[in-house]
Amino acid sequence: MKINSYKTGTLKGFLFLFSFLFIVVSCNKKKEIATDTYTKVGSVFTEDLRNYYLQTLDSLAFNINKLDTIKPLAENKAHFKTVRKWYKFAEPFLIAFDNNNYLTINGPNLPIIHAEDYTDIKKLKPKSLQVVEELLYDEAGLDKKELELQLIFLRSRVPFMAHNHIIYRQKDKHYIKMIRDAIITVATKGITGFDSPMQLNSTEESAYVYQSLGKILKYMEVSYGTTEEYKKLINEFKASEDLLMSSDFESFDRYSFIKNHTNAQLSLLAKACKKWKVEMAENYELNPYAENLFQKDFLNLSDFAPQKSPKITKKYIALGKKLFNDKSLSRRGDMSCATCHNSEKAFTDGFKVGIGNNGVKLQRNTPTLTYAGYQRTFFYDGTGDGLEGQIVGVTNNKNEFHIDMENLEQRVKENQVYKKAFDSLYKGNVTSRNIRLSIATYIRSLAPFDSKFDRNMQGLETSLTQEEKEGFNLFMGKAACATCHFPPVFNGLVPPKFSESEFEHLGVTKTDDFNNPVLDDDPGMFYPYEVEERRGFFKTSTVRNIELTAPYMHNGAYETLEKVVAFYNNGGGAGMGLEVPYQTLPEDSLGLNQKEIGSIIAFMKSLKDKKYETK
Repeated sequence: MKINSYKTGTLKGFLFLFSFLFIVVSCNKKKEIATDTYTKVGSVFTEDLRNYYLQTLDSLAFNINKLDTIKPLAENKAHFKTVRKWYKFAEPFLIAFDNNNYLTINGPNLPIIHAEDYTDIKKLKPKSLQVVEELLYDEAGLDKKELELQLIFLRSRVPFMAHNHIIYRQKDKHYIKMIRDAIITVATKGITGFDSPMQLNSTEESAYVYQSLGKILKYMEVSYGTTEEYKKLINEFKASEDLLMSSDFESFDRYSFIKNHTNAQLSLLAKACKKWKVEMAENYELNPYAENLFQKDFLNLSDFAPQKSPKITKKYIALGKKLFNDKSLSRRGDMSCATCHNSEKAFTDGFKVGIGNNGVKLQRNTPTLTYAGYQRTFFYDGTGDGLEGQIVGVTNNKNEFHIDMENLEQRVKENQVYKKAFDSLYKGNVTSRNIRLSIATYIRSLAPFDSKFDRNMQGLETSLTQEEKEGFNLFMGKAACATCHFPPVFNGLVPPKFSESEFEHLGVTKTDDFNNPVLDDDPGMFYPYEVEERRGFFKTSTVRNIELTAPYMHNGAYETLEKVVAFYNNGGGAGMGLEVPYQTLPEDSLGLNQKEIGSIIAFMKSLKDKKYETK
């Protein structure tokens, strides 16, 4: 078919004129945010971000292939630093969109145990960059055979991750969440040495994360680049990158970094979401609009409770508190929850181990209930499934309440004060579940995040002493406390997903006589499946309100905080010469002097809730 050249030329001229007029008009209009960045196939940033991610994985794989057991150790160490750099560039994407592989290739050098029941127990050796690092820096010498096995896995795993990525239909909110989670990861794990246990190259590696975040944000410039929030975030990421790159591990001021940079970035992101009209999902562990790592609602407390749990209001708290303090709910009417969880002692009892009915000594020390709502498992051995499940364990225990929930429920029904409250709050349904929900709601309310430390981090006051700040920096750095006691709760709740609670084997001794140490024989997580690799493991408790919760450890063996820090400084049980095959605490001494120990203790005391500050 012959095309009419006259008509074609006329059409082209018309299109050119229209385009020219459109450009002139557009240039005279005020620039606006492009709010239509989500299309039928996902965010308009997705292709660029996916390509960037795949480039980082390609470079990661390329550098892993440079590691070779026949090369000199020094050369392998140098290559490994480059491997870690490219891993850190990719880390934000892995956390957000491939969390299982994130946990795998950057996991600690600890056995992986999957125990579903007595007949289904899987024990796996870890294969990760952390294992490679420990092999390369092992003072006993390089195990080339093991290194080769690790490299074989990583050489195949990284291309597998690239091939099976899921970055196709993400929305802008997913990328903003990715950025936020990366910021939190740096503050809570990246700068602590958590995943660089031998090199302690954490500040430089965290700088690479910020360099990557800057690149990620640059891809969004076309839509958001004209806003003040965008410009400030770009400047913040660059400032953080420069600061981290110029700092060393031991002297880095983590307190100032989190207060002045992490919190500023969280605040900017929250404001950016509103300015950019990006609606974030609010049904996850984190409050997507939180502006401070230590604000009360940084974590979404409702996500840690069962579905359809009551809201934490004054009326529900009052009912739960009354049930919590009611001795008539135990079989003999002589014990309440408050018998062992005394509010004046931050809901502990001051004894080495709890005291049950008839004065019977219970198996373990009574843990604090403050901030207990921010956990995924309960009891020291993890056998409690949620606060509500823990309550059942206490009521059924013959040495505690020694009453079944059916009889306890009947006693509540017979009480007219309770009947009136349940009529008002639960439409008259006095059930085992509603009783437990009420008590659990009261316990969940015991987390004000209003300590002296919190108030300073929130910018409400400037009362922290230099000693307390130095203590925090040591806690988060040289002393390695925060590699198990993660901010902001300072327990074993693992950031940035906050979806699991950690358990550790420290090699705790029976007494605080460290000159003649004897390993405690409590089996911990060994039961119920009798897994030897879990013997002696216990849940990582919070250090909030720790000044009030002596004696310490699962067995109450250490009367003072000085003894606790000395135990860690010695390298736990293994560091004292005991045989502790699965100890997770490094057995090398931390090398803390008395001044540093005093500073760490001063910081921990600053985590006391405001209501206890006069005590």
